[in-house]
Amino acid sequence: MKTLEVIFSPDLYNYGHNDEHQVVVLDILRATTAMTTAIYTGVKGIIPVAEIEELKRFKENGYLIASEREGIKVDFADFGNSPLSFIENDLSGKTIAYSTTNGTIAIEKVSESNSRILIGAYTNISVICEYLKTQDESVVLLCSGWKGKFSLEDAIIAGAYCERLLESGDYTTDCDSVHAAMDLWSIAKKDILGYVEKCSHRKRLRKLELDDVIEYCFTADKTPVIPIFKDGMIQKQQ
Repeated sequence: MKTLEVIFSPDLYNYGHNDEHQVVVLDILRATTAMTTAIYTGVKGIIPVAEIEELKRFKENGYLIASEREGIKVDFADFGNSPLSFIENDLSGKTIAYSTTNGTIAIEKVSESNSRILIGAYTNISVICEYLKTQDESVVLLCSGWKGKFSLEDAIIAGAYCERLLESGDYTTDCDSVHAAMDLWSIAKKDILGYVEKCSHRKRLRKLELDDVIEYCFTADKTPVIPIFKDGMIQKQQ
């Protein structure tokens, strides 16, 4: 039977089992939610970039740039890290180079393996879960966290994924992090917007006046698309 695992930080990622798993990267506030939105609204591809200096080279070569550090839009970027940017601007057919504090670093960590990498959010949870159930591989849910640390919002949505996958009967787990994530989700789902008020990054975004995305990020199935990372680019699964 397929197994299910949650990893709460890229710093805990274990390369020993990669080739046997599909990895779903989660960065709910806001990178993977924004990437999923971008692909859903017609962006052709997203190139994840870990370092700012490399991102500058993409800018010099004419790419559109989306990037933030500490939540704040990078000065030379065309867009920050808000999913609303990809709703408000028509970027159909465009390719974007993308770099964030946490999400793109998580993607880079996994990209060193041969795993299939999916970009997950709460806004595409149903379509991702249904897709995973049709596949033969076991699943790792990788939380992007905050600078290597645990983040509450990623953990609770990981719990939502775990609940759906385990209820299907297709998966088994002996992972303590799965049980911890599901316990958090069982509390949070009763009032998810109220629960995430305690999240440190939610408070950080409020302070920066960037919290207009909170309700969007915690609304299920607004962007029913499967973004997959392949050959250095995130694209829509065909």
